[in-house]
Amino acid sequence: MFFVGAILLIAGVTWWLGVLAAVWRGWAFVAQPLPVGWMHGVVMQYAVLPPFIMGFLLTVFPRWLNTAPVPRRVYAAVFSLILGGTACLFISICGLPSALPFGLGAMLLGWMVAIAILGTHLHRQQWKDVWAKSAWLALVIGACGLAMILTASLGGPIGWVPAANHLATFGLLLPVYFTVAHRMVPFFSSNAIKGYTVVRPLASLVAVWVLSLGHLGFELLDAPAWRWIADVPMAALLFWQWLAWQPWKASRPGLLLVLYIALAWLPVSIGFYAIDSVHQMVSGVGSRALAPLHALTIGFFSAMLVAMVTRVTQGHSGRPLTMGVIPWLAFVGIQLATLVRVLAEYAALPLLWYISAASLWLLAMAPWVLRALWIYLTPRRDGAPG
Repeated sequence: MFFVGAILLIAGVTWWLGVLAAVWRGWAFVAQPLPVGWMHGVVMQYAVLPPFIMGFLLTVFPRWLNTAPVPRRVYAAVFSLILGGTACLFISICGLPSALPFGLGAMLLGWMVAIAILGTHLHRQQWKDVWAKSAWLALVIGACGLAMILTASLGGPIGWVPAANHLATFGLLLPVYFTVAHRMVPFFSSNAIKGYTVVRPLASLVAVWVLSLGHLGFELLDAPAWRWIADVPMAALLFWQWLAWQPWKASRPGLLLVLYIALAWLPVSIGFYAIDSVHQMVSGVGSRALAPLHALTIGFFSAMLVAMVTRVTQGHSGRPLTMGVIPWLAFVGIQLATLVRVLAEYAALPLLWYISAASLWLLAMAPWVLRALWIYLTPRRDGAPG
């Protein structure tokens, strides 16, 4: 699953850079199955990131719940359906729009198989593990969003596509990322830092869920001027949780430090959302929510992806748990790409800034992806199976 995700990371942003370049130069571009801006959200949120999420959860659920590993045939079924579905999705955006429903249908079926098997593991454990329940619920919400896009691609309400993209951001990705961080960051920190105090109250996880869904509700109601009602307390809560995890103790090792740097973008991005909402309420000026959106999706989602996937890749390939030069370059490059993309919303000619941000992202991530693909295709360094 990580192998597929790594390929899609490059494919998704390369396609988007091509779209931006075509707009800039006035080139003709192939017909798209959905409005291209909406399609960008679908590709990145429903095609590119979920293989990493699925691969991680199918592996850790049995460990979290102390149940038997997911059977290989089930894992292979999820892998095959998501791989085939995303292949059709990319065929659709590269010139054959009619392939989109087939891709979305296969992807959704893969999601349903994953949800079913993970739900079975939760049932065996009597639904006691709060982090597993939280991640499972996020997958269910994500599947609903994917079903909405599939319906729209078959002639249903086209407005369901942007709604599904909002659902992915604040009903799937933010809850999943925060859930994993809530469980794993204190665990990693306590293993690496002498005298570390674990702080991960259930209340903060529940509150982030409630406030994230509140933000989502204001988005779906097209009421961004009132979004601050959820965003202000969520930004404050996330900043408190980041401080409670004691980032000043995590200067080393590098694999721990990058987790905390990535996590810092979460309260910052929600804070940007709050400022944008208050500004719109006070001034009546239109929202510039794409700035906080990309602070969240690039600054937090992408940076945390590099941090976590590097750790998992190193550990599961029998390598030392260190960052290394290539992961560091990828991580720093993402920070720069985030800053450029956020500032683009305030530039007089933002298109070139968009292109610069996408180019920076590709330059930073391509060596990291190639290194990861090579690791996934070679035997473990320590000689263990895999």
